[in-house]
Amino acid sequence: MKIALAQMNTTIGAVERNATRCLQMARQAENLGADLVAFPEMTLGGYPPSDLLERKAFLQRNQDALERIAAGCGGIGVVVGYAALSQKKEGKPIHNAAALIEKGKVIGVAYKGLLPTYDVFDEGRHFEPGTSFRPISFRGHRIGLSICEDIWNYEEEGGRRRYACDPVEELAREGVDLFINISASPYAIGRPAGREDVGRAIVKRYGVPIAMVNLVGGNDSLLFDGASYVLGLDGQALGRAARFKEDLLVVDLESSGSMEKEQEVAVESEVIEALTMGLRDYARKCGFKTAILGLSGGIDSSVVCAIAAKALGADQITGVAMPGPYSSDASLEDAEALARAMGIHFAVIPIGQIFDGYREALNGEFAGASGDLAEENVQARVRGNILMALSNRFGHLLLSTGNKSEMAVGYCTLYGDLSGGLAVISDVPKTLVYRLASYLNANGGVIPERVLTKAPSAELRPDQTDQDSLPPYEELDPILQAYIEKNLDFEDIVALGFDREVVRDILDRIERNEYKRRQSPPGLRVTTKAFGIGRRLPIARAFRQTEGA
Repeated sequence: MKIALAQMNTTIGAVERNATRCLQMARQAENLGADLVAFPEMTLGGYPPSDLLERKAFLQRNQDALERIAAGCGGIGVVVGYAALSQKKEGKPIHNAAALIEKGKVIGVAYKGLLPTYDVFDEGRHFEPGTSFRPISFRGHRIGLSICEDIWNYEEEGGRRRYACDPVEELAREGVDLFINISASPYAIGRPAGREDVGRAIVKRYGVPIAMVNLVGGNDSLLFDGASYVLGLDGQALGRAARFKEDLLVVDLESSGSMEKEQEVAVESEVIEALTMGLRDYARKCGFKTAILGLSGGIDSSVVCAIAAKALGADQITGVAMPGPYSSDASLEDAEALARAMGIHFAVIPIGQIFDGYREALNGEFAGASGDLAEENVQARVRGNILMALSNRFGHLLLSTGNKSEMAVGYCTLYGDLSGGLAVISDVPKTLVYRLASYLNANGGVIPERVLTKAPSAELRPDQTDQDSLPPYEELDPILQAYIEKNLDFEDIVALGFDREVVRDILDRIERNEYKRRQSPPGLRVTTKAFGIGRRLPIARAFRQTEGA
């Protein structure tokens, strides 16, 4: 049997458009001789549909689109993901479903059994889990059809499984010739290889080949890398689809030979591809053609500018330098050099006069109050207002340029540098930002060398550097990773060899600044734990990791 995996970039809610693309790819697969083509999870409605599932019109469009595909799929079998109405009188009214279509009819439906409610997932909110897992017969083959999480119920550390039920095991017990898993498995650094390892473990355990088709594209914060695969009886890949773009993989299960082991991809290359795809899709799916950002001459805005130019085209990007009273000549020179080398539109709007006006207006209320943080923040907010004004006037998507390290400890200003429609690198630690810049330059980039070597600074007071307020990023980032991504407690992090008071200060900053992160733009997720929908903490709370420590 020849199977095709149609790695498709869906738009959430664009049911008719998704169905049209589905039919186009099905015809293409049929022309290539495929007997069966499989599409990703929730093909018709897009993933994750979230509370669109509460709309009757959305659910009806899913059903109408399924019937349209059944009528138009021709002689090829089609596996398609959709939201199905439950036939039960109890429980949730909807299933996360996969239909197998042949000759104009739905010949079998599989309901997702394992509904994740951890990290970025909230499927238990809407879906009723499937409870019966049986193979579907297709042209003499017994197909074990499953949906995404259904194959991820392996033993974790401590020998504990996440779910009591194992759909793959139940399918295997019934006897199958091929597992097909349709997925919307989000990208994180290292996830593509881990996804293939899961498939390989299933092949080894049950002695049955597996085909996994994964969603590709960006939907808000979530990035989907594709990387669909077919594994043979020996666990080796018979075919792999591309990463970060639509692809149609056709594999002959009887005659295809194993592929060579996949070459290791540099983390920097993978992250740049992910962010570029995410920015391009966010802009396209939200109706933006152009983007604008503050170009400070620093490392963060330089990397965001380079990614934006790759995603949308240099002629669609506007960079704005906004020198203030403490900005260095070098920063303006570097911003201008970058803009000129990239070929983006560039403007210089000094903020000194506007800042003086703010100070004059506030002099009476500020009299007798100490500290300069408020005045530093006024400068950031002036810049944010200027960028928002340009965004409003010309319809640009405003890109926020803060990185994960700054977001974590609150080294950012509400309504200032946090202004924007998309935070491109908000899940990229500062040390990785530098690695991305070096990688971009080594592959034809044009970020001025001085940007990579000078001390990072917000330039909001004389001779300011980030390390006036923060530990060196080489020390800060591993602590942040231990706490945010690995979920280690205070004492566990100290036990790794970090200074106790430094860890205490960093963790306190993280917990104090939840309110800022809650009000920041959506960011593109590339690590295993990003700020946003995958990390849900109350703002008003008394619990502190460092309390009594």
